[in-house]
Amino acid sequence: MTRARRRFLIIWAIVLVTVLGWALVTALRPVLQRTIVITTGADGGIYRGFAERYAPILKRAGIKLDIRSSSGSVQNYQRLTNPDSEYEVGFIQSGTIRPKETDNLQTIAAVSYEPIWVFYRGDAVINRLAQLRGKKVGIGVPGSGLLNVSLVLLGYSGVTRDNSTLLELDALNAYQRLESGELDAAFFIGRPDAAIQTKLLNSDLKLMSFAQAEALVQKFPSLSKIIYPRASTSIVNDLPRTDVTLLAATALLVSRDTLHPALVYLLLDAAKTVHGGEDYFTPLGTFPNLRTEEFPVSDESTRYFKSGRPFLQRYLPFWLASLIERRFLILLPFMALLIGLLQALPRMVEARIKKRLVVWYREIKSLEDETWKNTQPTRAQIAKWRDEIENIDAHASLIRIPHRYFQDVYALKQAIGVVRDRIAQVATKIKA
Repeated sequence: MTRARRRFLIIWAIVLVTVLGWALVTALRPVLQRTIVITTGADGGIYRGFAERYAPILKRAGIKLDIRSSSGSVQNYQRLTNPDSEYEVGFIQSGTIRPKETDNLQTIAAVSYEPIWVFYRGDAVINRLAQLRGKKVGIGVPGSGLLNVSLVLLGYSGVTRDNSTLLELDALNAYQRLESGELDAAFFIGRPDAAIQTKLLNSDLKLMSFAQAEALVQKFPSLSKIIYPRASTSIVNDLPRTDVTLLAATALLVSRDTLHPALVYLLLDAAKTVHGGEDYFTPLGTFPNLRTEEFPVSDESTRYFKSGRPFLQRYLPFWLASLIERRFLILLPFMALLIGLLQALPRMVEARIKKRLVVWYREIKSLEDETWKNTQPTRAQIAKWRDEIENIDAHASLIRIPHRYFQDVYALKQAIGVVRDRIAQVATKIKA
């Protein structure tokens, strides 16, 4: 192998290795992620509880769920839409924010109803929010979805800060002030089996049934009408003593649209395990679902609810399945390039070698044509032809090529021999 050819092959090998290495690094970097940072809600709250139930499920797949508390839906939204934050997933309560096209967020799934409870004091039955006008009412804390929903619902009923005392309080503080008589009513949100709801439902406080639920849902489509059945708190004590009509927001599991698809599937599996059962308000299998229009639904969620997890993800580790299904698409152009180069390289080498032989074939052909055209050559001309053919033969003997091309060299030698014989025949005729 000549030095020039060796240099040529080394350069191409370096190019191929560099391109393939870059492609592999690009493809593997996202699937090596092992931590998801999730923004939830207050410690002890419904969202925090969801995340804590997700964590061991994700851990079995080798994923750590880094759970971060927040004041609620509004802060979660702010964290997820901040391009400089580390948050990738969070819970947002339906109806609490107005999404923008530039948010770059996607819904993974609607995961649960969030019942809105209004507890109050006094002898009078309250079943309309308008009856709270002029009273002291707890409405939630800044940054929470409950605060936004409370203000909207009270606003529809003519209850405002101008005609009533609306206090921004957390759940525990609101409960304590209700018990002490410092509040007349307060809004709460959460599942009936949450600690604060259990206290409220077993207390002497009264639970409001929304008589205008249908009208309020029409005004506020992000809410749903649900029923808390009679005796759900206590069958022995028959609490509550009638069915109670409540309003409910929907908890949405939301992520940035850059979250790796394999992680979306894992979160969907966790959500199905945690939220797929029946509860006070929904039959088996109601949640998770995609019945929401707050944010665009992720493509992976659409596929998941239509046909389940992708085939490979059912049987392979998530990162490997993801590499094959998703990142392999990134590698395809590079693999096509690599295959093309590998196929082209032998042809390029062959063409380079053939080109060296073709030069001498042309010389031989030109010399042969001259011997046929010149029917009366002189002795000097014949001597010149002999010198030329011997010169071609000498150069052909110096050609260094791989063994598999030796047949081409010998073909060249045979062509030289044919022209040499032709020159000898012409010389014989002249002597005769």
